[in-house]
Parts: sequence; structure tokens; C-alpha cells
Amino acid sequence: MNDVSPTDPRVDIDAEYRASNIQTILDDVDRELVGLVPVKTRIKEIASLLLIARMREQMGITTERPTLHMSFTGRPGTGKTTVAMRIAKILNMLGYVRKGHLVVASREDLVGQYVGHTAPKTKEVLKKAMGGVLFIDEAYYLYRPENERDYGQEAIEMLLQVMENQREDLVVILAGYKDRMDTFFHANPGFHSRIAHHLDFPDYSIDELMAIADLMLGQSKYGFDEEARQTFQEYLRLRMQQPHFANARSARNALDRAKLRQASRLIRQGGQISKEDLMRLDASDIRASRVFDNGQEDGSSESRDVNIASIRIEARN
Repeated sequence: MNDVSPTDPRVDIDAEYRASNIQTILDDVDRELVGLVPVKTRIKEIASLLLIARMREQMGITTERPTLHMSFTGRPGTGKTTVAMRIAKILNMLGYVRKGHLVVASREDLVGQYVGHTAPKTKEVLKKAMGGVLFIDEAYYLYRPENERDYGQEAIEMLLQVMENQREDLVVILAGYKDRMDTFFHANPGFHSRIAHHLDFPDYSIDELMAIADLMLGQSKYGFDEEARQTFQEYLRLRMQQPHFANARSARNALDRAKLRQASRLIRQGGQISKEDLMRLDASDIRASRVFDNGQEDGSSESRDVNIASIRIEARN
């Protein structure tokens, strides 16, 4: 490397960082997503790489465009789609994609059911995603080798071509369970060779899920009393042991059902209620879940509560 003269042009990294507004997005990620420290660290590393690459270009240094296609692995409800949205904004702010929007797609959006159906479907999705990020959830479902008449391979070949030839106008993120994604990449090495960044999203702990619940309730102006908090923690502990647990998504669904029960309880109660009553979720609103009976949430108790509340309203009228 040649010696650098003190008179050579300089660039102010701090000023460039502030001007990029990257920190605003990173702050949003910290505020919106509990935990996920390894993921957040990797996002910051990618943002730093892209900012330095842009400064190299500004200084006239020949710089190969970084490969930006990614793989997100983890169970449902671990923040993969939210992180993808933030990454799209970072890429747009730094000039690596034109629009910075996110298009979410799955097999049914890309693969047709008969000859000649897959190409137009895939082209339509790619057209919508151009200038932004295409997030393909459960990407392994594109590949079904057991079915000789499956058309997923056609979609795969089109995606690979675009990922290589139009990578300056589109970033593709493939997402799904880690073990299935590993099998998918093994069967489709063309994808693996085009993926530069692999981010693993771990399951949330009980404490992290409680923090997420508090965040969700605060955003909608609800809250637990102490007994309800302990009951919801017990709910999560039981629910995590059951099938189809989806981390923050399951927590959000449970809170939605608790709000439904709270509304039904207040209507049945009648009379005068305070602002605090309207905002508070009681332990009974949570313990009515079938999870406490070693079953799964099926909404039957909510429907029963709503029917009772509806009868009360009709009676008043």
C-alpha cells in the first residue's frame, strides 16, 4: 500500500455517520426489539460496512459493491420481518436501493399450479420488489423434490438469475427455520453462494417476552396489575412448552385475547368504571385461557364471553 500524504483529501467519518441518519434506524431497532443482541450487532456491522464502502467511493477508491443478499433463520415471532424492514431503510439511506420498501412473499406468491403459471407470478413479485428488499418467508417450501410436477424449481432459477444480474437494484432475504434452511441451501447451492450475511434469531426468554408484553401494552395504553403480571408470566411458561409457540407473536395473540376478555368482563360488570379500569388487565382476563388447562388457545372461551356480553347489551336495550 502506498504511503498517504498528510495533504491527501480527508473525510470526516463522524459527519458522514450523522448525515446518513443510520443511528435513527438503529435506535428504532433497539426500541422496538427486545434482546436479539447478536442480530443488532450484525446490523450495525453491515451498516458500518456500507457506510465505509460509500466513503471509499467518494474518495475515488475502486470499490466492489458489497453482496447484500441475506438469510434470516429462527422460529416465528423472533423479529425477522421487523429487522428486514429496518435493513431496507438503512440500504435506502445509504443509496444501495432506490426505494427502501419491503415486499414479503411466500411460495404461493411465486409458484404456479400449472405450466406457464410460475413465471408471470414470480416476475410480478420481483417487479414489485425492485428498488427495495424481497423477503421470502419459509423459502424452503419453494423446493419440493418429492413432487416431479412441482414448479418451484422454475421460481428458484428466476430468483437466482435476478439475485446475480440485478443485485444493484434488489436485495433478497430468505427466511425460515434454521434446520430447514440448512437443508434448502444444501440442495440449492446457488442460493448459498449468493448469500453474504446469515443472521440467526434466537428464541426469546421469559424475561424478554415479559418486556415485549409490557412494550405492546404500553403502546396500546393497557397494563397489568401485579397479580396479572405474575399470571401472564405463568401463562408464557406453560405456552412455551406447547406446540406452535411463536415467541412475540404468541405473546401478542395472548394479549389480544386478554383484552377481549377484559372488555367482556367490564360489560358484564356494568355500573361506573374508572379510567384505570379501562386500562388494566386483571389476572382473571389471562387465567381464563385454556393453556392453564393444559390445552391450546382456541378462542372458545373468548367467544363464550362475547356472547354473554352481547346478551347483556341486548337486555339493556
